[in-house]
Order: sequence, then structure tokens, then C-alpha cells
Amino acid sequence: KSKQLLRVNGFVCKNPMEVNADNFFKAAALDKPRVTNKVGSNVTLINVMQIAGLNTLGISIARIDYAPLGQNPPHTHPRATEILTVLEGTLYVGFVTSNQPAPNRNKFLSKVLNKGDVFVFPAGLIHFQFNPNPHKPAIAIAALSSQNPGAITIANAVFGSDPQISDDVLAKAFQVEKNTIDWLQAQFWENNH
Repeated sequence: KSKQLLRVNGFVCKNPMEVNADNFFKAAALDKPRVTNKVGSNVTLINVMQIAGLNTLGISIARIDYAPLGQNPPHTHPRATEILTVLEGTLYVGFVTSNQPAPNRNKFLSKVLNKGDVFVFPAGLIHFQFNPNPHKPAIAIAALSSQNPGAITIANAVFGSDPQISDDVLAKAFQVEKNTIDWLQAQFWENNH
């Protein structure tokens, strides 16, 4: 007799009689990683891919390590609101509101956070974090309102997609010369997630 697997949100739901503590556990999940990329941050995400028991629970967590002057570049989480807590150091954070009716413009909201401070980034809005200290690293923990929040890093998505977005489209959208777009598309777009 074949065993039919029940999937919810694209992930297998285990029979409650077969669940064990390991389905809700990950050892040393948020150990401090080395930050070696060009943007100067490393995001260690714990979501349903790492802990199967998170499926349908609507939560995940991430540790973000920032090198001196490092950033978690402008990005969005299409399926989650994020609440960020600074554990060490200082972070300059901000987000941009959704498009407003003309003649209004998108509003930029920002704050400098210190150890223990908390900031919320609403779901789907472009946001970032930057460590302004040239000598000391920073660490934050982010809780997200989805077991699979997703992340779209804006520069990577726009200039580093495969295949590339037409330089005609991007030159018109950013109102710059095509050679500027060509230069941007030629860069190596590194992922910090």
C-alpha cells in the first residue's frame, strides 16, 4: 500500500503520531558566522527548510551579523513582517512606504538603533540595516511572521537577474544612460543570505 504524503504550504506535514522533538529543533542554529562578502553582512535564517516543525506556524528567525560599515542591503520580504532587535552595536535602519498617489512621494522612515532597541519593517516594504561604526561589528536578531518569508535583494533582483532585464527597460526606469545600466549589470551581485 503506497503512503500518501500530505503537503501544506508545499511542505510535508508529518503524522502527529510520528512527530518527535527533532522536528522542532536545530542545534547551534545561530552560531556566529564569518562575514566575508562585499556587502559586509551575513544572514543566518532559520525557517521551515531548517526546522520542519515550523510548517504552518507562521514564524521564523534570523541572526544578522554586520562587519564594521557592513549592511544588509535594501531588500523586501514578500510574505512577512520583520521585527528586528539589536543585540550588539549600533544600526541605522529604515524602510520606504508603498507608492503614494501623485503628487506625493514614497516616505522614508529611519532610526538609529542601539543595543536592545527594536524596529518593525512591514511586510513587502523595501528596508535595510547599516552598521555605521567603522571599528566594531553589530549583531541583530530578526523575527519574521512567516515560516518561509522569502527575501528579494533589490539590487540583485534588478541588476543581477538571469537572464538580465533589458537595459532599455532599466535605463528608462532609472532615467540613466544605457552604459550605466550595462556597467551595473556587469557587476558580481553577491547574496548575503
